[in-house]
Amino acid sequence: MASKAIFLDRDGVLIDNSKHYYIWNADQLSLIDGIAENLKILLQKGFKLFIVSNQGGISRGKYTKKDIINLHGELISTFQLNGIEITDIIFCPHHPDIEKCLCRKPDSLMLEKLIARHKIDKASSFFIGDSQSDMEAAANAGIKGIQIVPNKNMYPFILSLIK
Repeated sequence: MASKAIFLDRDGVLIDNSKHYYIWNADQLSLIDGIAENLKILLQKGFKLFIVSNQGGISRGKYTKKDIINLHGELISTFQLNGIEITDIIFCPHHPDIEKCLCRKPDSLMLEKLIARHKIDKASSFFIGDSQSDMEAAANAGIKGIQIVPNKNMYPFILSLIK
């Protein structure tokens, strides 16, 4: 049976990126207010949680894939301490100024991979993001997009989603 899912952009949705454009180490890891409570609500409603993130700083040489994998490990651990399970994380290491790809949002390859890999029901799933490219990726993958205000508590959007 297919599962319902919430796909989440990382920076500006989960992690506060108001002080850093590129977030790649644990010192920069600052969760947005209310994120743990909001994710718990979504889990209680039966959604699986996924993180989908563009990480163009890798191809620009700002940090490495290993840096991002380590940061994501720290993020997963932080969420686990709060009773939150992230089913999977996927990221695109490319930057359009350097190389073309099919995975970088607004393209939908990252979402499509997660949908196929985890047998996700697109009709009952959502992508929560803070940018137009997130909304375009959702539309390109055939799921509903919810655009939130960057670096703000997403509870009002969660409330409308679960009603």
